[in-house]
Amino acid sequence: MNFAPRTSTLLILAAVASPAWAEEAAQTLDEVVVTAPRMAEPLTVELDPKAPQQPVPANDGAGFLKNVPGFNVIRKGGTDGDPVLRGLAGSRLNILLDGADFHGGCGMRMDPPTAYVFPETFDKVTVIKGPQTVLYGNGNSAGVVLFERDPKKLAEPGGQVDASLMAGAWGRFDAVLAGNYAGEKAYFHAVASHAEAGDYKDGGGNRVHSAYEREILSAVAGWTPDKDTRIEFSAVGSRAEAAYADRSMDGTKFDREGYGLKFEKANLSPVLQKLTAQVNYTYIDHVMDNYSLRTKTAAMYMVSNPDRETRSAKLGADLALADATLLTVGVNWQANEHTLRKAGAMMTAPDLDDYDRAKDMETDMVGLYGELRHELAADSRVIAGLRVDDWSADRHANAYSTPANNPLHNAGADETLKSGFIRYERDLTGRPATAYIGLGHSERPMDYWEASTYNGLTSAAQLDPEKNTQLDAGLIWKGRDVNASVSLFYSKIDDYILTRNNNTAANVDATRWGGEADLAWRFAPRWTLRGTLAWVHADNDTADVPLAQTPPLEARLGLDYATGPWTFGGVVRMVADQNRVDPGYGNIVGQDLGATDGFTTLALNMAWKPNKSWQVSAGVDNVFDQDYAEHISRTGSAIAGYTTDVRVNEPGRFAWLKVNYRFD
Repeated sequence: MNFAPRTSTLLILAAVASPAWAEEAAQTLDEVVVTAPRMAEPLTVELDPKAPQQPVPANDGAGFLKNVPGFNVIRKGGTDGDPVLRGLAGSRLNILLDGADFHGGCGMRMDPPTAYVFPETFDKVTVIKGPQTVLYGNGNSAGVVLFERDPKKLAEPGGQVDASLMAGAWGRFDAVLAGNYAGEKAYFHAVASHAEAGDYKDGGGNRVHSAYEREILSAVAGWTPDKDTRIEFSAVGSRAEAAYADRSMDGTKFDREGYGLKFEKANLSPVLQKLTAQVNYTYIDHVMDNYSLRTKTAAMYMVSNPDRETRSAKLGADLALADATLLTVGVNWQANEHTLRKAGAMMTAPDLDDYDRAKDMETDMVGLYGELRHELAADSRVIAGLRVDDWSADRHANAYSTPANNPLHNAGADETLKSGFIRYERDLTGRPATAYIGLGHSERPMDYWEASTYNGLTSAAQLDPEKNTQLDAGLIWKGRDVNASVSLFYSKIDDYILTRNNNTAANVDATRWGGEADLAWRFAPRWTLRGTLAWVHADNDTADVPLAQTPPLEARLGLDYATGPWTFGGVVRMVADQNRVDPGYGNIVGQDLGATDGFTTLALNMAWKPNKSWQVSAGVDNVFDQDYAEHISRTGSAIAGYTTDVRVNEPGRFAWLKVNYRFD
């Protein structure tokens, strides 16, 4: 493996420090500036999205997840990348925002769900790796990501204001203002955020078409008539625009509006411990064109305006079957309607109001699930779950989907999908450690983007559901001066849905294995060494070739130093060569472009926390201005005034400063 450059960077890092614990007497290994998140529970990583992080604090959900071992991001520009977990992307990774599951509108994946997330407006982010839960909907072949607000914090009597400002190179500016007030039986919370940046420059000094701007406003109102009851209404609205370096069009409109209603009742009886109900509505309105955010070339004017309406509902109950046994059961429903209007080959910019929307696809899914946790003894437990989903889809013929350009017009599909898992956990006697092993199975249907490809068949129903059977095992160590974990997986996927760059899709069989490891070691007072490692090996068994879009081996090594209110630090990220490729094949997000060389980057940071209200953090990413691109990346597009590269290059040297303030 080639990690270039190597030794010189590591020697420089040895003289650098990074935040580990803000005070000398601290008994934890938490980070002030997060560079290497750790696994907290078996297959679970919990993160604080309000804490500054490095690389640069994220402006969207995918950028935030990039720090978690096992995650990669497919870059398209300055924002709205697609998150990839263990080489799996798209609808193989469930993304929920306060319990609501929704999908983007763009038929070319300009807007994955994480594009509508400003991480800092949430209280907690949880990553569950692998098919090791059934509570959060269908299709978690790779895992589940939960962006959540904490209702207990919102309901604490009194008021609180949180604010943050961040500034960085290339016009980067983020601002967040959040406030909440709670009385004896009610609470209210509101958040406003703004994020913008101009075009960044890569390590070679070339400007990348990547400017963006986004605003989000959300509010939550809750009523707690007694200590066991909560009724909560939420609303969110956002708007954005973003330039894309990987295609011939930009996103000139990303509008979202969403509404949710939750009900929770606890302690109904000795058996029925909690009852929860939730309904959500999300509407995405998206416009992309080839003239508003870039220099117009000789090409004709093109504009496309897809939208998506998602409605969902969930009812669940926690049942205490015995002192050591808790069963969570429930039912959930989701319906999606996608429509489209567009115009092309126009001599002048078209007016979308002159065009009618046409419904192109509808989906409906109802699921039943149950998840059991049984304490076998004080030091061991078993967790298991089952779910069944009934999924149906209809693709409609219209002006944009005809037999001439889409042989799947008027095709329907109906599938019964089964998922489940069982996991055994054991706390090791006399050791601050937990070992676990689990077997999971998940099935998911083709999604909107896969169904929109031409598979050479007469019916979309003939593209079979994807079935992943996966073994997960690992060990977590939580000591006073050492926290560490290792997780391994082996996966067999039948009917993996593989796409090709000529807009075709087919089922193949695949085998995957790999894992992640993390370490935080306080080897001396004030000093902490941190590291992570992630690796995936994947094969397309049907064609006897590597499975496309598999990330290379990656490692991170950091060193932290803390003295009083000050912390200093740095992290080296090392990515190996990737020669196991299948050019032209991949998934709905992107296809392999060829082999890549390894690279190494260095990032430095510092933080100052003079009291509980204020925190100032700063950093420099890509200190040596390395000119590089990730292996999993979109193809660079020919855009007037910009240098064209095979891949979309990552940003060059980037300096940033962030200020956080909290008033109670």
